[in-house]
Amino acid sequence: MRRRTLLAVGLSIPVPLLERVDDMLALPPPPGPPAGPGQIKELLAAARRQYNASALTALVAALPGLVATARDTAERSNTPAALQALAACYDLATDTLNKIGRKQAARITADRAVGCAERSGDPVAMGASARALGMMLRTEGRHPIALRVFRQAIDRLDATGLRTPAQTSVAMRLLCAEAYTAAWAGDRTGALDGIGEAERAAQRLERLTARPGAAGPFVALYRVDVHYALGDAGTALHAAGHLREGMFPTPERRARFHTDLARAWWQWGKPEETAKALLSAHRQAPAEVADRPSIRRIADELAARHARVPGVQELAAALSPGHLPPA
Repeated sequence: MRRRTLLAVGLSIPVPLLERVDDMLALPPPPGPPAGPGQIKELLAAARRQYNASALTALVAALPGLVATARDTAERSNTPAALQALAACYDLATDTLNKIGRKQAARITADRAVGCAERSGDPVAMGASARALGMMLRTEGRHPIALRVFRQAIDRLDATGLRTPAQTSVAMRLLCAEAYTAAWAGDRTGALDGIGEAERAAQRLERLTARPGAAGPFVALYRVDVHYALGDAGTALHAAGHLREGMFPTPERRARFHTDLARAWWQWGKPEETAKALLSAHRQAPAEVADRPSIRRIADELAARHARVPGVQELAAALSPGHLPPA
């Protein structure tokens, strides 16, 4: 039964890798040689590059060692910097495990991230981990408590004056997550007000970093998601009208742009447009279609219900086991 359950998620990720992550959460593996802060930073940066490239199999394989090394360093030094790094490792694990449908494991890593971040005392680390925890609470349907988690973290960051890019970036991401959660809770006013606040935070971040246009597309895609969550596919697609693939800096974000459009097209009952968007996502990052259960489910339903629609057979062929590219 456990093997069948694991096969239902992370569809192209080998079962032993998923089991290693589960085992790591129950009993952390022994760490390797002691690592310094610089080494942890490099390991975390490498793992983030894997996430940004949607190299999910490689990332899942790396997570147990990354967490074990960061945990050992934090236990040895007990410094705020080491605790922040460990919290960031757990945050990345949460995003990865949630993406591939490992919800229970992701909830565990989110809880651990919050604990480490709180011990560090850093509002940025606490904000990042609150975003991860709130995300998991939202997936459980616990919208009121998720919104409280987001708001508490936003208020804590606001109290800093949002003087640094790091503070402003995390606040912006929290505001996006809060708006999206409000939409799923059916609070249309709260969702639209919240995404407007996130857009203002993106403008502030672009001023702080002197990078016009760098943050806006991230929030704009969340506006698309807010309308999708409110059940308004037409408005979601209209909101995406000015967005283009090239506005997003990584394969993961470019594929996410297309999968978010695919969700809206599917909600609107447009199978041909859905298939086209999923093929575009697959070209950018195959794992974003193959290994995200919610997106793979749409692809499978397309094949089952709309086999003759243009693009559907091409998509099905791209997702067949013999055609999945190595991650």
